[in-house]
Amino acid sequence: MKKVITYGTFDLLHHGHVSLLARAKALGDYLIVGVTSENYDRERGKLNVRNRLLDRVRDVQATGLADEIIIEEYEGQKIDDIQRHGVEIFAIGSDWTGKFDYLGEYCRVVYLERTRDISSTMIRDETCRVLSLGIIGSGRIAHRFIPESKYVSGVDVVGVYNPRLSSAGAFRDRHALRFATDRLDDLLARVDAVYIASPHPAHVAHARAALLAGKHVLCEKPLALTAAAVEELYALAGERGVVLLEAVKTAYCPGFKHLVSLLKSGAIGQVRDVSASFTKLVEGRPRELSPEQAGGSVTELGSYVLLPAIKLLGVNYLHTSFHACYDDAGVDLFTRGLLEYPTATASFKVGLGVKTEGSLVVSGTRGYAYVPAPWWKTEYFELRHEDLNDVKKYFYKFDGDGLRYELDEFLRLIHGGRLLHSYLFTPVESIAIARLIELFRAGEHTTRIH
Repeated sequence: MKKVITYGTFDLLHHGHVSLLARAKALGDYLIVGVTSENYDRERGKLNVRNRLLDRVRDVQATGLADEIIIEEYEGQKIDDIQRHGVEIFAIGSDWTGKFDYLGEYCRVVYLERTRDISSTMIRDETCRVLSLGIIGSGRIAHRFIPESKYVSGVDVVGVYNPRLSSAGAFRDRHALRFATDRLDDLLARVDAVYIASPHPAHVAHARAALLAGKHVLCEKPLALTAAAVEELYALAGERGVVLLEAVKTAYCPGFKHLVSLLKSGAIGQVRDVSASFTKLVEGRPRELSPEQAGGSVTELGSYVLLPAIKLLGVNYLHTSFHACYDDAGVDLFTRGLLEYPTATASFKVGLGVKTEGSLVVSGTRGYAYVPAPWWKTEYFELRHEDLNDVKKYFYKFDGDGLRYELDEFLRLIHGGRLLHSYLFTPVESIAIARLIELFRAGEHTTRIH
């Protein structure tokens, strides 16, 4: 008897899951299905699982395809299960191609092509809870978004738009999506929501089109290059009754959320200064350094370093000043900025051609918070006090690229049905950061470093 094994969360079971189980069973005589436990889902960074383990097991049983169901509870269990049950074939969806090649030492590994002819309408009709999502843009961040989306339950990425159809088609094939298109209206007609990963100058037009079509929008930062444009988009989202969320991933990750809550509650007294740095070195002339694509250290990284200042000190700063070093094309390679508040200051450093320590330090009247590099992926921070015995250390998980956290918050808002805006990153805060980026790009209060 040839045994086949497959694994999954099987949350919000739909036709795609059933199709995969059927094709896995067809590979042999006996199908074993591993269903992940709640604890293991949390450990591996799977977010927003809706159904309880018992309900997910019952759903798999109801398909009539599983000869045996087991619970997956720990990393490495697949090897144990394959050997214990005498499994000859391990089968999994093609969106995990290459991930489980190591199991080839123990059995044959088969990656099953995703069923592309399953329509988003079919999934919506079957579950009424799975959001079909299309991607606008097919560059680096879009490629990183696809694997991250697999860790968030309740969303199905179905298609991609790029004005260059060849690029969209290559992206579709690489990630086993159902369709690719070079017509934005075609994408919008086939999805519930979009993730915008196009170049900075195109964000506003793409977001506006999606909002006018009544689609929820998750847009990469910066949402727009002017405060007026950001205000317009949030107003339009409100009129249409859909969610608009700016994808500044740090705002939604567990560690940063707790840090802000602690500091806002007075854990280090009154905050008097916020200092944040984020720099990286890029080579050649990539998009980040393209003046035509609004490249530069502030447009690329400014949203991150301005986030803690705006979250902790608010939007009512009194004065701003910038010192920046530019290349021959007029793109800022390094910028240092200062915000002056009535009772505090905030400073930041961003760079694409200069490297410095990437830490976050928040100074207060009773102590200070220290978050080591890379602080924008907050996994660890300390609250330090004059008495070393009072130092507190906090540890958190930051899984993958962190894009799963913004997607999880996006779905929470949509499925919650009551709020269109996230308290983790509000429209007021988004507009304030856009205004600062706009001031810098206009050369306001900026000194050039030679």
